[in-house]
Amino acid sequence: MTIVRWNSSRDMAAYQERMSRMLDGFYGRPQEDLARGSWVPPVDIYQNVDQELVLKAELPDMSREDIDIIVDNGTLTIKGEKKYEQQEKEKGQYRMERSYGSFERSIRLPTDVDESKAKAEFKKGVLRLTLPKRPGAQPRRKKIPVT
Repeated sequence: MTIVRWNSSRDMAAYQERMSRMLDGFYGRPQEDLARGSWVPPVDIYQNVDQELVLKAELPDMSREDIDIIVDNGTLTIKGEKKYEQQEKEKGQYRMERSYGSFERSIRLPTDVDESKAKAEFKKGVLRLTLPKRPGAQPRRKKIPVT
């Protein structure tokens, strides 16, 4: 058996690389998963001054016809397809970083949202959904005693 000198910095670098690969999926942005060819549009969700839930999704190079919005049983689903259009005059590509293809994004809605009064607007590649709350809706809260 040969004796090998231990190099702590080499071992720590290997562990750091393993941890980086493991955590990459948790902290990376969804659209950065280019290896599998998937694309997920980024969204912002917030409550405005009128107490409405507002969702904004970035959908560049898409048209209204390419987007489907469905609300089913308290879940909002946005589906669509960003199509790649090859132009005749392009002879070759040097770098392709933008993602194309179908996507589907589902978001669970709060129980006090009135889905029947939802409004959607699409301008300059940004989809804006406004979901008002039901009048007089109070969040359900129940205190559970500890025994």
